[in-house]
Amino acid sequence: MENSDSYQPINCEIHDGYELACMRRAVHTLTWQEGENGQKETLRFLDLEYTGGQEFLIAENQSGEKLRIRLDRITTKLPY
Repeated sequence: MENSDSYQPINCEIHDGYELACMRRAVHTLTWQEGENGQKETLRFLDLEYTGGQEFLIAENQSGEKLRIRLDRITTKLPY
């Protein structure tokens, strides 16, 4: 039985792009799904986190609030 909310691993090349963006503390406008709502914010990428078989981006918005976004819910492609 598959849960539609179960984590879907992302492509290694995309994952590498997130790692590089975090190392550079890059700032990107990101869109992602949270529940039934789409979100869009300009964020500074800080780190990646692995918890319970899921991967998350840790980022900071322009107000200084830290966000934890599951990688498979991100819909934006990072510039390379």
